[in-house]
Amino acid sequence: MNKFNHKDTIYPRPLKSGDRIAILSPAGIINPKLVTDSIPVLKAQGWDPVVMPHALGQSGSYSGTKQDRLSDLKEAFSDPSVRAILCSRGGYGVVHLMDELSQLPIEDDPKWVIGYSDISALHALMASKGIASIHASMAKIIAKGDSDPNNQHLFKFLRGERPPHTFKGDRYNRLGQVEGTLLGGNLAVIAELINTPYDVIQEDSILFIEDVSEPIYKIERIMYQLRLSGVLGKLRGLIVGQFTDYKADKNYDTMETMIRDMVSPYNYPVAFNVPIGHVDYNIPILCRSHITLKVNHSGDNSIIYWR
Repeated sequence: MNKFNHKDTIYPRPLKSGDRIAILSPAGIINPKLVTDSIPVLKAQGWDPVVMPHALGQSGSYSGTKQDRLSDLKEAFSDPSVRAILCSRGGYGVVHLMDELSQLPIEDDPKWVIGYSDISALHALMASKGIASIHASMAKIIAKGDSDPNNQHLFKFLRGERPPHTFKGDRYNRLGQVEGTLLGGNLAVIAELINTPYDVIQEDSILFIEDVSEPIYKIERIMYQLRLSGVLGKLRGLIVGQFTDYKADKNYDTMETMIRDMVSPYNYPVAFNVPIGHVDYNIPILCRSHITLKVNHSGDNSIIYWR
């Protein structure tokens, strides 16, 4: 397993007025209207959004060929005027680009990368280079405007502010407070990166996970893999986001009860039902950042403080 240096994280510089945001589609096909509707929202913040050449294209189930998608990312990463990269949507496909992207000197001019779902693979790449990135909603939600709470928090992150996240406690929470490096993302995506240079399921970290349309037994299989490898027992803490679009099975009514049982042998803090994932209220998360996680019971709020 690739061991990350948990001590040193590079934070891209805050965005200022006039900075360019490249909008691209490194995976699935995007409805062009979602992109065009997000542009005035970003412009209202004082930024200059630019749609990359292949962002609105189609090649099979992808927004473009591998070379198309790679070209957009290479151009965005190499352009010094681009200070943030907004992925328009997820959908399988980012993993195609990892080897070539890893050869780029991204750390020489770090930029904010924004997105979630399959974009977790891109966050893992950034983390492997020591760079923080933002697990957050994409074009569809940004198009809702600056009154949306997700967008408000995302825009603060991009400007360099670090307001804490406060969210409701849950009955399954395991209480406690812990500091550490926050890593994670979509569980199915990051599980496929185990034992690669982009493995973000790391000992001595605070792991956050979420997923969509995965049966309980498949997530349990991944959790067993983490248990048997020893990683699950050596976390500092666990943040369980939203697991959506699945059905109860004969063994468990909910994903949360399965995960509760999987982590029962350990004593680190665990926060359940955190608003991260494939839901409208999807709070932005600073991947590879240093945090304090305070987990409370269902009568009190739990909090993520950014260090």
